Amino acid sequence: MQYWSHKPWIQEVAIAVMLKAVILIGGPQKGTRFRPLSFEVPKPLFPVAGVPMIQHHIEACAQVPGMQEILLIGFYQPDEPLTRFLEAAQQEFNLPVRYLQEFAPLGTGGGLYHFRDQILAGGPEAFFVLNADVCSDFPLSAMLAAHRHQPHPFLLLGTTANRTQSLNYGCIVENPQTHEVLHYVEKPSTFVSDIINCGIYLFSPEALKPLRDVFQRNQQNGQLEDSSGQWRGAGTIRLEQDVFSALAGQGQIYVHLNDSIWSQIKSAGSALYASRLYLGQYQLTHPERLAKHSPGGPRIRGNVYIHPTAKVAPSAVEHTCVLHSIVGWGSTVGRWARVEGTPNDPNPNDPRAHMDSESLFKDGKLLPAITILGCRVRIPAEVLILNSIVLPHKELSRSFTNQIIL
Repeated sequence: MQYWSHKPWIQEVAIAVMLKAVILIGGPQKGTRFRPLSFEVPKPLFPVAGVPMIQHHIEACAQVPGMQEILLIGFYQPDEPLTRFLEAAQQEFNLPVRYLQEFAPLGTGGGLYHFRDQILAGGPEAFFVLNADVCSDFPLSAMLAAHRHQPHPFLLLGTTANRTQSLNYGCIVENPQTHEVLHYVEKPSTFVSDIINCGIYLFSPEALKPLRDVFQRNQQNGQLEDSSGQWRGAGTIRLEQDVFSALAGQGQIYVHLNDSIWSQIKSAGSALYASRLYLGQYQLTHPERLAKHSPGGPRIRGNVYIHPTAKVAPSAVEHTCVLHSIVGWGSTVGRWARVEGTPNDPNPNDPRAHMDSESLFKDGKLLPAITILGCRVRIPAEVLILNSIVLPHKELSRSFTNQIIL
């Protein structure tokens, strides 16, 4: 496209810049810590702050000028809920949103290399790569500006964590002047750095060349055994261990630091915390999603989302208590009942604290955690359900504490 300045002898050319985004959604072998909720809906479609988890990612990508296509890569079967979500997303954001299904779980980088032709079709300037199981304000425009100021194959979004919790993440040692990644270790056994990997990246097309090198090396070596003792094929590529760790300090990987909201979403408890983070931002980003007082309706305190199909009795605040819990689809809670869990929120006195990795059991005992009611569970009146997990289609007749009700 050409346009002319007000001076007739000067011709300027405007070049249309094209960007893409890839969202890595994993597969059914992942997300086991979301059960029993993942029995009803794939983890990437689990509602967080009222909308499917990955809709937050898609909304952020759609707001970046020049975004032309959003690709989802994973190992889920393209079933009806996923297909319906893709169709709705395309219509809402007026962008192509496509799902590319892996023939086998290929790790965080294998799908990128396997579908490289689809990603590079049309000649994008760069493409974002986002893990589905993260909550963030997604500073994609800031990352793009940093990339254009200093182009390199890999740009990682980083944030800070305290010394203890940093061991649960990929740790980044940077050059504080240039922000080059000098050293990268995935979940180190000892302290390396308080800068951690957020799982949000901006890659140039040249970033696929190191993935090709890893693939070819895997082919030569045959099947490989990873740190968990699992055998993986040549197509399986781990961005963190196979690429970032190998290329750190070679002038190819840089980090963009962000001090805004960020959290992993690995379990139902962390989904509750992520919902709270997103709801806190809705005052600025989506005020229309927040519930408002209505005559004859329930009292609203704080930032609340109520789905249009949900029915909340005006007396609910007075006669029923649901705290730190997830109530599944079609479930009912009787009058004067109490459904309560124990949150595992970050330390509010430590600004660098994040959610701890949650484990269901310790020494054979169920640890206190949020309470989860599967779909179509009936809780009778005047009972207490505390720190428990109730599988779908159960009708309880008494109180339970610290139990999994099968």
